[in-house]
Amino acid sequence: MTSHETPPVDVGTDVGEVTFVGTATVLLRLGGFTILTDPNFLHRGEYAKLGGGLRSKRLTDPAMEIEDLPPLDAVVLSHHHGDHFDEVAAARLDPDVPILTTPHAARKLTRQGFRRPLGMATWQSHPLVRDGRRLAVTSLPGKHAPDPLAKVLPPVMGSLLELERDGQRPFRVYVTGDTLLHDRLHQIPHRYPELDLVLLHLGGTRVGGVLLTMDDVQGVRLLHAFRPREAVPIHYDDYTVFRSPLSEFRGRAAEAALDTRIVYVDRGETHRFEVG
Repeated sequence: MTSHETPPVDVGTDVGEVTFVGTATVLLRLGGFTILTDPNFLHRGEYAKLGGGLRSKRLTDPAMEIEDLPPLDAVVLSHHHGDHFDEVAAARLDPDVPILTTPHAARKLTRQGFRRPLGMATWQSHPLVRDGRRLAVTSLPGKHAPDPLAKVLPPVMGSLLELERDGQRPFRVYVTGDTLLHDRLHQIPHRYPELDLVLLHLGGTRVGGVLLTMDDVQGVRLLHAFRPREAVPIHYDDYTVFRSPLSEFRGRAAEAALDTRIVYVDRGETHRFEVG
């Protein structure tokens, strides 16, 4: 799929798709539902606002524009940072689209004019229903920075998307969000075993020398511990604060003999997978 090309609207209920737009922005189609994650549509050379007067320069272009998006069932937003929800999204997304996010981000979205944000507590689930099918979205624990710096960064959540199917276990997609490995994260595979797909936020974001998102080492450790069937790395090489390039993760993952099949999807490309 080339830049600015709109993906097909209907991929059926037995096939899922992940289209990588850039940064943490992914268009996910699952069981007839269409979900957008962390909308970031700034262009190369523009600056994302990270709070506290900090900014980071974008090094890539998004693979599509907001106007290219199909109708959305919901947006899943890990947190309200400028490289995850920027001024382009604030100005041009449909203000009536449901946005599932943290309570902190929901308050900010309401002030920006969005009418349907839902602030979710950790482990809280919200169902989406479409044509008799059900997709449950659950807020999962995330930690954006070590203490005490965590207190000055916006709260962050991971997300679990479970497509419920009659007589079968749910098909599970875990979106890590901007998190580091931490103790509560290991509760996830205990509560939700048999993860089918992980969208893995990497990048090794560093500000003032402090690691704020998983780098290659932590990304491989998470896959070792969670053992999902497939993983798609995202959130790398897009901003100057990303210090762990995808090449480092590729090398470390290749040496690690993981049980997980890692699928590398370039910006603008689509990975199709079976849901049945």
